[in-house]
Amino acid sequence: MKTNLLFIFMRRHRAATLLAAAVWLLLPAARPLRAADLPSLWKERVKSVVSVEFFTETELDRRTNIVAGVVADANGIIALPPGIVGGRVTPAQLKDFRVHLPGEPAGAYAHAEYLGQDNLSGWNFVRVEEKVRTKLVPITAFAGKASTGEPAMAEEVWGIGLRGKDEDFQPYLMVARIGLVQSLPERTAVALAEVAAPGLPVFNGEGIFLGVAAGGFGSSYLQYGARGGATPVMLMNVEESRVFILASEVTPWLGRVPANGSGRPIPWLGTYGLEPMDPEVAAFMKLEKQSGCVVSEVLEGSPAEKAGMKPRDIIVAIGGKPLPRLTPDRVAVRYFEREVDRHAPGDAFAFTVLRGSERIELTATLADEPKLAREAERKYFEKIGLTVREFVFGDGVVRRVKLADQRGVLAHFVKSSTPVSTAGLRADDWIQEIDGTEVKTYADAVAKFAAIEADATRTEFVLLASRGGETQVLRVKLK
Repeated sequence: MKTNLLFIFMRRHRAATLLAAAVWLLLPAARPLRAADLPSLWKERVKSVVSVEFFTETELDRRTNIVAGVVADANGIIALPPGIVGGRVTPAQLKDFRVHLPGEPAGAYAHAEYLGQDNLSGWNFVRVEEKVRTKLVPITAFAGKASTGEPAMAEEVWGIGLRGKDEDFQPYLMVARIGLVQSLPERTAVALAEVAAPGLPVFNGEGIFLGVAAGGFGSSYLQYGARGGATPVMLMNVEESRVFILASEVTPWLGRVPANGSGRPIPWLGTYGLEPMDPEVAAFMKLEKQSGCVVSEVLEGSPAEKAGMKPRDIIVAIGGKPLPRLTPDRVAVRYFEREVDRHAPGDAFAFTVLRGSERIELTATLADEPKLAREAERKYFEKIGLTVREFVFGDGVVRRVKLADQRGVLAHFVKSSTPVSTAGLRADDWIQEIDGTEVKTYADAVAKFAAIEADATRTEFVLLASRGGETQVLRVKLK
């Protein structure tokens, strides 16, 4: 299971940006943009960005998605930001990818092929057809010495945004100054204002590539009602970002193009529910200068279990090297997961744990992660109003079901006002029996539901389903 680090509270960042503003007043000439140079820099660097339109087909409709992307290489590979494809969506549901060049009429697009999602970066990759590749410039063409370093406090930087389809994806300029550089765990810069659209590049005053803007960050506010009292809220700009991951981090990701739509192979250790080490525990163990991850659960049959890892072990080192001190503490979990993701199935992964007062060296042979929900087989039964999905390893983990007891299927989608919906079935219910017969496999369930739909004389059937650990019997009336 991956830890979502996108929602980082910006209260800390706002304090840092106030400091940066003070520095700005003291150093107003810190690498200023030169207006005379910007038009020529702009003209070339806009060629490294595109908008990508695609469609997600569900049981009920065909949804349009539009995201910004950066050109990864000269072969038409385009990198799209994380989060554009939900975990419940299969690659087969992604249809008709279209690449739009900035400023060109929305009807003038090029087709593209979806290549998959990289497990380490979370980026999605597509390849655009050859006819437009000569109009594109890889972002690496604008790399320089500054791309391997870090921007200075209060340095002025600029980036690219793209308007919507109804405005022909017109590009526009954003300018800001650096307020903070922090490890999250990737080295990440926070600007004083929005500096680029998520997924698009940021440059310095000389036009050198500095990084790629990240989405999902927001600012925390208090909302006061008419009757008094305050409610904490987070406001997020989904079209622009003031946070960008540095080029030194993202440049290696540009070459991590998946070999297939599912993104496999995916390295797997088999820890679940990692938590950052409590600061008080760290102080007691004299580990204040580093981070640690506490293991909540070791998954059955996993490489971690085979290596001898136990629940409540504290991971303190990888390959003999202590985990660095990271703030906020929760960043340590993503750091450890990222280090696993850097490897491949079959690799030896050495790490150190604290078990009580004992320091133990362990080595696991990483495996390919068990089938994910997005890879599971599924089938829609329109008359019944139900999509059933294969029960996969992760379903057993969240339901605390041992491998030997995993069976049946999940209700992946339940259409409203249909027989199963009226009977009380809900999405993600675990179906274990149909008409009193145990469902052992996905094939069993598909065969039984197909027979029910094909029987025009059938008036009802019965399901045994589990939700939240509670089992219920549902009487489904077809007529």
